[in-house]
Amino acid sequence: MQLRVIQRIVGLLLTLFGLTLLAPLLFAWRGGDGALNGFALSCAVTLMCGLALWLPVRGLRLDLRLRDGFLVVVLSWVTLALFGALPFLFGPGLSFGDAVFESLSGLTTTGATVLSGLDGLPDSVLYYRQQLQWLGGMGIIVLAVAILPMLGIGGMQLFRVETPGPMKDSQLSPRVAETAKALWYIYLGLTLFCAGAYWICGMTLFDAVGHSFSTVSLGGFSTHDASIGYFDNPLIEDVAIVFMIVSGANFALHFIAWRGAGLRPYTRDPDFRTYLLVLTVMTAVATSILYVSGTFPAFSESFQRGLFQAVSIATTTGFTTSEYHHWPSFLPLLLLMSSFIGGCAGSAGGGLKVIRVLLLMRQGTREIKRLVHPSAYYPVKIGN
Repeated sequence: MQLRVIQRIVGLLLTLFGLTLLAPLLFAWRGGDGALNGFALSCAVTLMCGLALWLPVRGLRLDLRLRDGFLVVVLSWVTLALFGALPFLFGPGLSFGDAVFESLSGLTTTGATVLSGLDGLPDSVLYYRQQLQWLGGMGIIVLAVAILPMLGIGGMQLFRVETPGPMKDSQLSPRVAETAKALWYIYLGLTLFCAGAYWICGMTLFDAVGHSFSTVSLGGFSTHDASIGYFDNPLIEDVAIVFMIVSGANFALHFIAWRGAGLRPYTRDPDFRTYLLVLTVMTAVATSILYVSGTFPAFSESFQRGLFQAVSIATTTGFTTSEYHHWPSFLPLLLLMSSFIGGCAGSAGGGLKVIRVLLLMRQGTREIKRLVHPSAYYPVKIGN
């Protein structure tokens, strides 16, 4: 185990994370809210600790091994979660446990929160929560992979360990740094388009940027206690639906399509087709139950509510427009079960990943066939 190499990378990541605290610090300074001192202290402590780790070993040049990559990723997430809790400790005054919970929930795009009264919190704190999810959505480590080679650190081991799903060995370009940059360009582009769409549909610029962060990252944090339901705007809900579906797909497919392949990569990918099938079935079931039970009198409203919650929960985002836990029959449990499947491999979504569920189904079918024909050869294939 090359501890000095690991120290160098963790120190560099912590320093980069400290620089990201300058954005909420600027919000606090311009807004004149009470969180200014908290963010200033958090930024200073994070930068000093990061530099203290990085500077003594900054000139070290050694290749990173795979087992080093595992340790770097684990230590990075733990370290960043702890330092990410500082603004919650110094700002809203949360306990240590609550602050770490909020930080880790944001960075891992889980979306669970211990904060209430969001509408009364300073803008800097609200922005910081959204930024945590955006940074964690594609993975801080993947962002670092795009930067580390410029400092003489190989990133393939980090990329393979950090990239979600069974797509980690496929690269969009010959160099892993270029692959990481391509993923982040797609991620950033979707965020900008999402923020613009939210703004056009009626959100304030602050809410549009904040919700674009949590929509594209599939994190689900909001700047309001009522989540997307606060706006009571079907156009805003439609924008959220579109970008949740897009962000739940494999980002490699978006890149290939953007490079000129058109829609063919989507139609040929079994992972994406199964992903759309799951969303379609969940929407159909939710709409039918809501309409037949009379939960919403109009079919159009049943469809809108059912579609939004089916997409939001199935993609592990967690936005809400209504109290779906009060919906009739087994529907709330079914929606929660769909979140176990989650998004496609190589997406910002959580869950098992659609391709793994598809593989389990193919393997199950194979085992049943072998009960009838034990000597037969049934290959399990996905695509080609």
